Amino acid sequence: MAHRVRDWFRARGIDAFAARCIAVGMILVIVACTCFGKLIQVQLLDGQATAEAATNSRTSKVVVSAKRGRILASNGTVLAQSVERYNIIGVPDAATSFTPVDCGTKQAKALGYCHSIDGKPVGVSGAAAVARLLAPLLDMDAMELGADLNGTNQYVILKKDVTPQVKRAIDKLNLGGIVYGELSSQRVYAENTLIGALLGGVNDDGSGASGLELTLNKQLSGTDGYTVYQRGNGGEVIPGTVSKTKAAQDGSDVTLTIDSDVDWYVKRVLAEGVASSHAKWGIAVVEDALTGEILALEDSDAIQAGSSEAKASASRAVSQTFEPGSIGKVPALAAILQNGVHKIDDHFTVPYEYTSEGQKFHDAIYHPDKRWTLAGILQNSSNSGMVMAAEKLTSQQRYDMLTKFGIGQATGLNLPGESRGVLGTPSSWDGRTKNTVLFGQGYTVNALQLSRVVSVIANKGVNRQQSLIKSVTDKNGKPVDMLNRSAARVLDEKIANQVRNAMESALEEYKGVAGVNGYRVAVKSGTAEVVGSDGSLSSIIADFAGIIPANDPRFIVTVVMQDPDGSYGGTTSGKLFAKIGEFLMQKYDVPNSPARTDAIPVEW
Repeated sequence: MAHRVRDWFRARGIDAFAARCIAVGMILVIVACTCFGKLIQVQLLDGQATAEAATNSRTSKVVVSAKRGRILASNGTVLAQSVERYNIIGVPDAATSFTPVDCGTKQAKALGYCHSIDGKPVGVSGAAAVARLLAPLLDMDAMELGADLNGTNQYVILKKDVTPQVKRAIDKLNLGGIVYGELSSQRVYAENTLIGALLGGVNDDGSGASGLELTLNKQLSGTDGYTVYQRGNGGEVIPGTVSKTKAAQDGSDVTLTIDSDVDWYVKRVLAEGVASSHAKWGIAVVEDALTGEILALEDSDAIQAGSSEAKASASRAVSQTFEPGSIGKVPALAAILQNGVHKIDDHFTVPYEYTSEGQKFHDAIYHPDKRWTLAGILQNSSNSGMVMAAEKLTSQQRYDMLTKFGIGQATGLNLPGESRGVLGTPSSWDGRTKNTVLFGQGYTVNALQLSRVVSVIANKGVNRQQSLIKSVTDKNGKPVDMLNRSAARVLDEKIANQVRNAMESALEEYKGVAGVNGYRVAVKSGTAEVVGSDGSLSSIIADFAGIIPANDPRFIVTVVMQDPDGSYGGTTSGKLFAKIGEFLMQKYDVPNSPARTDAIPVEW
């Protein structure tokens, strides 16, 4: 082959030297063409991908966390809020190649910063050096930190929920690109046990776990945003490289109808009352008679919101059910009057014991035959009298009135753990239950339902929906009214006023204990025996509910205790009712009541 090439050159008069030059030139052309082709491939074909890869290696997407909305009391007290916190993030890949800058060196002067521990050189490099600098601020062991930072990962959480002060101190360590703070938040609650179990708590991810935190999770939760930008070698943001951003939308603030001042006082009265009477537990509700707003909803349990116990427990104030006892005579009396079976001043001769359909019923305390009106039967809380007066009241009429008063019905507040109690249908009642429901036995309620029963009388026969949520802020931070104003008439106004009049007379027996000086009060007490697991009557529920002032209803106060010394609701829970009632009259500066002049006769 080489001979043919030489012969070809000689035939054309080209000597050997010239031939060699031409060959070398051809080889160079081939090399140049190859390089040029590769350059075209890199620049035109692969250039975009290479540039994108380089950009991607520098690009970071940082989540901008949304703040969870606050839960506030109606008077502005913050019951739950999320405070600024940071998760401290380490980049092990960067930490392992870290070399500290010794102070006083030319490098330190050129960079404008250096690294030291108590004025002395760090002494090591890599992850161990980063750990030594960081450990005192995080209050962690340097060796443990060093182990976390030793590797090739790009992300490791070193510590959660540090304060902004700690985060700023870490920023001053000049560890950009190695350690940084990622905005987070921590849920904190009022430093007391106000409605602790009712508020509930949040999970580790900040979402609602129990209580109102769970029920209101949709309103309280925000939407996270993000920022996309490029980082320099030191971890700093390269100016002008922010390419995408989405602002975080914080969660809505929720304002409850709870007045923290009232709730605090009710909590204190309950705690002292339960302790002094050696009761197992106590519950109290304060309701605005005009609007249905719940101003206080407390129990004697000492559960702090956000605690493990709060996340595992429902509020006793909404979950505990019980037989109401003689407070159940209120809807029974309303049914008798509303259905025209009797008038409020009809005369009865009431024995201690009365027999109906072969079943015997008796009053709590023995007495000879008494000449009472229907109002007097309520005043004296006579079981025998109620059964006697209701002889012509059908089971369906009894049931209908109970349901209209809210017995056996959900309150509509949608509270976690809330029990609606138990109310059987007329077809399920035996001959005895048909009559025991007239005096609050044979069905169960919670404290909110009991308050609702009395509120119907205070509202002149209208069953007004209770409210616990007052407002929720919209996306512009403006409060949106959330009060539930639905209502339904249950009784004629005249009938409701007659029942209230009889309830005012019912205070007479307990006036020295449950009365509030200067104010007329309409009340009803209850005492119910609780059947134990063995079928025996092993416990007592003592409750007391009333309207204050009776002449111009402003508040409903309900108090329930289990097994207090003294047993009877009027002398036990009634005492706490009086303390709460007096506080409400003073706080809201309610005018004293005029003298009572319209009392319905209770005897004949």
